[in-house]
Amino acid sequence: MKFVTYESGGQPRVGVVQDGRIFDVRRVIRYLESGRVPRLVSQRTDFKRASRTLREGGCAPRDMIELLALGKASRKALGVVVAALAKSLDPVQAPRGIFTPLAKARLLAPISRPGKITCVGLNYADHAKEQNARSLERPIFFLKGGNTICGPGDPIRLPVNSTQIDYEAEFAVVIGKKGRLIPEEKAYEYVAGYMILNDVSARDMQYGDRQWFRGKSCDTFGPTGPWIVTPEEIPDPQRLRISLTLNGEKMQDSNTAELIYKIPFLISYLSQSLTWEAGDILATGTPGGVGHYRQPPRYLQPGDTVSVSVEGVGTLCNPVVGP
Repeated sequence: MKFVTYESGGQPRVGVVQDGRIFDVRRVIRYLESGRVPRLVSQRTDFKRASRTLREGGCAPRDMIELLALGKASRKALGVVVAALAKSLDPVQAPRGIFTPLAKARLLAPISRPGKITCVGLNYADHAKEQNARSLERPIFFLKGGNTICGPGDPIRLPVNSTQIDYEAEFAVVIGKKGRLIPEEKAYEYVAGYMILNDVSARDMQYGDRQWFRGKSCDTFGPTGPWIVTPEEIPDPQRLRISLTLNGEKMQDSNTAELIYKIPFLISYLSQSLTWEAGDILATGTPGGVGHYRQPPRYLQPGDTVSVSVEGVGTLCNPVVGP
């Protein structure tokens, strides 16, 4: 299942992608409450059970964090309902606005204002090697500001006070429920899904400041998307090809198998000192091939197009523009 945030009627909406269409979650739930669902569908045992779960969920979510906070059972029920409606609804007679063709929709960042964007530094062996970094006894973490978030197709805007803007393809974990002191063996229970994040970085700020926050947190420096893919579609997140192209030229090409610190460890390790919340983002690191360590270095310029692909998730593309 794929969850998206998209624009409809000039407003952001949350939806489920099914059979080339986006089903509006709020409108789907209202449709269930209306009692107008065709009898042939509504009497199916699995549909009745899923509908009951959604109606008992309390409310129709207004944004992605509210959708995630409904819990795993409600998200699974939503998938059952949407799959059934996708097969049974007549496009002409369907309630107005209940679905939108995916090809015609403007996708937004899946989570517009995450509580935390926690990133891991030097977490791919090939990335550590390209900068001659020593072996780490423990992972390095840093935060990106919420102002960095932008979505598929949104421009990465270069700041006026940097000349060394770099790209970083990342596989991102989306947290699905509140948790602290999480055992490593239970870490995946807190994962709502996965998406792509481009950890755009101003290297002159990052290394000049001797800490990473400012260089990682310029406006638009956190493209995310194109959607959140739920865990049942990604049976092994530790074996996914991850790549990045710049103007069609491949710059990064690796696999999440190269992660030094694995996802369950990272979730558990951080939970010993902070509380994870629904909608938090964990960016797991970038592989080798970043622009800063190329000879000569290759920094982003106005007119560039950056595309990040992760196997099983999709592709996130963003143009680069000047200040």
